[in-house]
Amino acid sequence: MGKKLICWVILGMSASCLSLSVLASALEEGSLGKNGIDALVLHRSPYNLIGRKIAIGQVEIGRPGMFGWDKVVSKNRAISPAGVFLRDGRAKSNKDIDPHAYNVAAIMVSTDKALPGVAPGARLYSDAVGNTKRMGQPEECLSAQYIALQNGRDVRAINFSFGEPLERDPRPGAILDGNALLTLCVDWSSRVHDSLYVIAGNQGKGGISIPTDNYNAVNVAFSSQREEIYNKVAVDNLAGDGKGVSSRLIGKEFDIAGRHSISLVAPGSNINLINPDGKVNASSGTSFAAPHVTGTVALLQEFGDQQLRKKQPHWSVISRHHQVMKAVLINSADKIQDRGDGLRLGMTKTLIDKQNQNWLATDAYKDPKISLDAQMGAGHLNAFRAYQQFSPGQWQPSDAVPAIGWDYRTVNAGTSVEYTLAKPLKPNSFIAITLAWDRLVELNDLNHNQQYDIGENFRDRGLNNLDLYLLKANAKSSDMGVVCSSISQVDSVQHIFCPVPAQGNYKIRVHFRHQVNEATQPYALAWWSVPIN
Repeated sequence: MGKKLICWVILGMSASCLSLSVLASALEEGSLGKNGIDALVLHRSPYNLIGRKIAIGQVEIGRPGMFGWDKVVSKNRAISPAGVFLRDGRAKSNKDIDPHAYNVAAIMVSTDKALPGVAPGARLYSDAVGNTKRMGQPEECLSAQYIALQNGRDVRAINFSFGEPLERDPRPGAILDGNALLTLCVDWSSRVHDSLYVIAGNQGKGGISIPTDNYNAVNVAFSSQREEIYNKVAVDNLAGDGKGVSSRLIGKEFDIAGRHSISLVAPGSNINLINPDGKVNASSGTSFAAPHVTGTVALLQEFGDQQLRKKQPHWSVISRHHQVMKAVLINSADKIQDRGDGLRLGMTKTLIDKQNQNWLATDAYKDPKISLDAQMGAGHLNAFRAYQQFSPGQWQPSDAVPAIGWDYRTVNAGTSVEYTLAKPLKPNSFIAITLAWDRLVELNDLNHNQQYDIGENFRDRGLNNLDLYLLKANAKSSDMGVVCSSISQVDSVQHIFCPVPAQGNYKIRVHFRHQVNEATQPYALAWWSVPIN
């Protein structure tokens, strides 16, 4: 038999054809394949995950065109949004269409055979803020809220491949202190609408720094390729700790109080992008890294909903919580390539920063008071590893827990919750543990309609302080038997990645150290260890 071909026509012009083997090879070398986030394996049997029936959102200055509604995409069906809007209403036909927004949307939901999206089966709701000088953070917050309310208030993740420069912030002497209106809005909506916001990280001097000073979202830096593998933090990322830069940039381009904004790294360099007219171009930036993360949430949520329908044990609607997704994505990130013995948790690549150092050389690895690295966050997004982290389901601290799993519950001020691992751990193996919780932001709801309206603002009630420990199973207090810890006083994430010194039984402790707002704090926890079989 001859080779099977896939052919497509762009704008009624000449047909292009590729053999299935050539197409498969090209995809694997791209950002969705093994060289990138390894999402394509989840599209195929036995997983068959493409984000079916999962709603995700997009907020930008403009919006993608919608087939059947906008003439500019009349000959291009690569993406078909479930809804397109202008702020808090339906979009006008042929208005506010933006190639950048279309590029970003295609990374998430494209159904093109040659350039599929991360979650081609997901339902995308896209909102344009509008590109006029009158538009600012209030209108951007309104747009984010409107997206969060779509699909019966069930939008699992919302992509921000845009942001606001500090120079446009109306506050006198504005700095990255978490108090910009849009930043407060993101943290409020994360909790109230229970959607994971995925924010393009600050990119380049004078970049889109607001709302990267959030607490409750996931901020994404972008990686570039070395020998065709996405494994280096791209030099254009401004992400860092501010060391060695002018003091005038601290609080302007870098968060204050020693906070590090980046959560994850995802492919964003020389990404092939589909334009509204169907043509393909390559571009780079954090704008194109963030939708890789948003699309991955859709894949995981499709799997979670499948487990709910099958009434599988250890599964409930708790799997939909944004903190669970945040903990799962961060904990499963690639840091150091496994040697083949599984001791490094089967990680598939070694990510290096702009100084060519790997995660083991970072302050975050060496200092328990620093939870995530300034450039790399917790490492590089890996969709398949995120599936492996998520798939064991939720486990109760009242029972011995498996080597890999997650949980969502509450802890009271001054108390701890402990998780005892069922099996002894292998010596010299690594363990990864991530704890995520929310800053408490409330809406000053002047008209009591339980929604944000232009002219209203938010109240920051602060961040409760939680600590995370790996202890020997027989340890009675956090002062004894500590193997590793993450005790940042300024972040809403604690993250441990450390070697297990000796074979033995261990436990994880979540400790509510200092109360700032409420006396009960919801949290999500994810862990990945290597047991003795």
